[in-house]
Amino acid sequence: MGEASILSVIIPAYNEELALKEFLPAVIEHCHNKHYHLIVVNDGSKDKTAEVLTYLKNSSKGFAIITHKVNKGYGGAIKSGVEASTTKYSITIDADGQHLLEDIDSLLDEAQATDADMVIGNRKGQASASMYRSFGKWIIRKIASILMPLSIYDLNSGMKLYDTGLGKKYIKLCPNNMAYSDIIALIFISQRHKVIEKPIKIQQRLAGKSTISTLTAIDTLREILNIVLLFNPMKIFVPLSILLFLGGVLWGTPIVLAGKGVSVGAMLFIISGLIFFFLGLLAEQISLMRKQNF
Repeated sequence: MGEASILSVIIPAYNEELALKEFLPAVIEHCHNKHYHLIVVNDGSKDKTAEVLTYLKNSSKGFAIITHKVNKGYGGAIKSGVEASTTKYSITIDADGQHLLEDIDSLLDEAQATDADMVIGNRKGQASASMYRSFGKWIIRKIASILMPLSIYDLNSGMKLYDTGLGKKYIKLCPNNMAYSDIIALIFISQRHKVIEKPIKIQQRLAGKSTISTLTAIDTLREILNIVLLFNPMKIFVPLSILLFLGGVLWGTPIVLAGKGVSVGAMLFIISGLIFFFLGLLAEQISLMRKQNF
């Protein structure tokens, strides 16, 4: 692949033998011509993905294969690929053949032209797998935008190019599941790195079946809350404390004015509001100490 390599293409693969047979030879050829490193992570596949990868490696110009003995998850596979990357930039693409090879070059050109730390392949306007999944993505994006400043549309795009050094720095904070795509982008944004989007095109998956489900969306929302609690806990604790405190005041004021004393329920709300506020201050201090470690 040569010393001039500046980009590593990382493909996490789980039970994708049929798609890889069609998709990977073209990726191998493209990476060879462009002097990119190619890293395919076989994430504990139970089909013949391992055999397909071995055959293609032996009969082609070569690429790196990382094998997990057991399935670690989409994020876990990408983490292994990022850890193995030795180039300035790394880009993730899906193993199902949905991404176009010319978009790899496009995102790399954009990163170099703008000095961006992350370039996300924006699929806006492209046909979605279903209205149900589109609605789930919309919910996740709206909640994320409430909890932190967000100017990015396609948070969970599987095609992301980013600075490898920063990627290695932050992947320890990312989950091993499908929520990885959203969380790595949110971390870059929250840490004030330059994150931009570049329109890409996608095509239908070549073979196999997607593993994304309602549980994936729930896991993603949970992981978003975890990241907000790490980087900006007051975003959660302050609104809760204000809501409880004002609720207690509005509940108790009419009772006090009527000369009936102090409502126990109102006091409970007010005290709970104060407790949440001070818990937020404590969480903020813990957050500052944790962030000093990376």
